[in-house]
Amino acid sequence: MSMIGEYLRVTATELHRAIRDPDWALHFVEEVQDAEEETEPAPAEARHFSTDKTWDMLRFLLARAEFPVNVIHGEEPFAEDADWGYGPPRYLRPERVRLAAESLRATSYDQLVSGVDPAELTSAEVYPLGWSEPGALEWGRHRYDGLTQFLEAAAGADDAVLVWLD
Repeated sequence: MSMIGEYLRVTATELHRAIRDPDWALHFVEEVQDAEEETEPAPAEARHFSTDKTWDMLRFLLARAEFPVNVIHGEEPFAEDADWGYGPPRYLRPERVRLAAESLRATSYDQLVSGVDPAELTSAEVYPLGWSEPGALEWGRHRYDGLTQFLEAAAGADDAVLVWLD
């Protein structure tokens, strides 16, 4: 089974409801995922986004760059008793989404991987391993760019973002 980084844009009203009713939130997530699975919108138009298995690689690279927002695990807990796959979901408030979007936009993927030796990822046991493969660091570029577009769109709409590992 794979661990997948997941995100859902939510309005202020939806965030308040999700915090009050985590079961509703999980049902809402599933509805949006099902609807978008058929249409496959671009990250800037999507309500749901996945970093797939690159989440831990991105976590490692962003931590190394002292990124100011925890976009990989979220920052605010809710539904602490719920398990959405690999632990409970968390969220980013709209102001943190804006800061994340600005910071991602200001940090290119090339800057993020500059000076990184794939052996560092292996040594740190970054999921899913296999960092000695040629071009392994390029694996995260598409997801990083997509996450940037997704969070920029969320920031532009003043949305919050739910974050979880599934």
